[in-house]
Amino acid sequence: MSTARPLGVGLLGLGVVGSAVAEALVAGRGQLAGEGARPLVLKRALVRDLIRPRLVTLPDGVVTTDPAAVIDDPQIGVIVEVMGGEQPAFDYLSRAIDGGKHVVTANKEVLCKKGDALFAHAAKRGVRLLHEASVGGGIPIIGPLSSDLLANQINSIRAIINGTTNYILTKMANERASFDQVLKEAQALGYAEADPTADVDGWDAAYKLSVLTRVAFGVSAPLDAIHREGIRGLETQEFRYAATLGYTIKLLAAARREQGGVLVRVHPALIPNSVPMAKVDGVLNVVEVEGDLVGPLWFQGRGAGPKPTASAVMGDLLRIARGAEIRKNARASRPAPALQLVSMDAHECKYYFRLVCKDRPGVLAQIAGILGRLQISIASVIQMDTNPDRREADLVIMTHPSVEKSVQQAVREIRDLGVVARVAAVLRVEGY
Repeated sequence: MSTARPLGVGLLGLGVVGSAVAEALVAGRGQLAGEGARPLVLKRALVRDLIRPRLVTLPDGVVTTDPAAVIDDPQIGVIVEVMGGEQPAFDYLSRAIDGGKHVVTANKEVLCKKGDALFAHAAKRGVRLLHEASVGGGIPIIGPLSSDLLANQINSIRAIINGTTNYILTKMANERASFDQVLKEAQALGYAEADPTADVDGWDAAYKLSVLTRVAFGVSAPLDAIHREGIRGLETQEFRYAATLGYTIKLLAAARREQGGVLVRVHPALIPNSVPMAKVDGVLNVVEVEGDLVGPLWFQGRGAGPKPTASAVMGDLLRIARGAEIRKNARASRPAPALQLVSMDAHECKYYFRLVCKDRPGVLAQIAGILGRLQISIASVIQMDTNPDRREADLVIMTHPSVEKSVQQAVREIRDLGVVARVAAVLRVEGY
């Protein structure tokens, strides 16, 4: 056992993740940093309600409802924040850093919205701000990007980083169930919140992608600069037709060097069945990183849950206890050519259209005329399901690589055609 002076830990939040971290500390995992490291000791834990039953039993006097009792305690050298949300987490973290305490956080939202301020503050005060648990649960991704891959220019990141949406899309693909049906099942199983907005509308993935973009490219990616689309509008036909064409559908989070900058985007995408990402199902997460020296790397595992997240938090705590030399602000502080964020308008890829059209001659000619005028080349056209009663048919069009701005203009014009009942889906096809 280490004879070094113990390092006091203050815990902000004692929910399922906080309880798993507390349990790990109480069980002695804070002694695992090795010879000469400071053993970690849980001193205080902040909760909202002292009476509420806990998943972990802590010694008397550890649990408190007073933030100052944790943040301002001179015996505490590192604060672990697992509360989530922007406030009061940002204020608490700022106070802790100002007091000279190291910080470990799992909070992707506060890092996305206030990361620039927090990292600058930590650098000024000479303390560490580590956040392995903010993306991908127990998947080690922040650490490798921050240290092992520093010699690389990162060219792209592609990820499935929201387990709830991946579960929903997997069920829709395999069982041809509706979005609403699968969402209710996910809520019953605890995979989706009562209010699923953050997951199904792509906010959670956008927060995490913002964090990854800062670490990988040294670029701040605020929410309003991230192209974001969720999965609410997807219908069962898309999964059936995608499978016929050799694809599956995933909520993709991607950041890539394009047009001399970085394009950051979250949206549903057709993924070829031939690539590994198409096989990442259920609540699993994956992050694919491409470096100029190392080539493509693959990080896959459980992206959420108390134990995987606690594993990442404890890894950061043990690094601090060991006193290993780590760049305070990871890749965000690394000197690099300035990169600008690129507008989604410039993105170029193949596209999938599903148009519900009047089942009569001349329909395709009108649609093709719009696409041709906007320099969108058609790769294939297939008439799928028909509705004889309504005299309508599903027309599925796959394009050659086309520019996003032109595609969106085409969608607006196609919607105005009298022969098109509705534009049911426009999905991007991810290139490999």
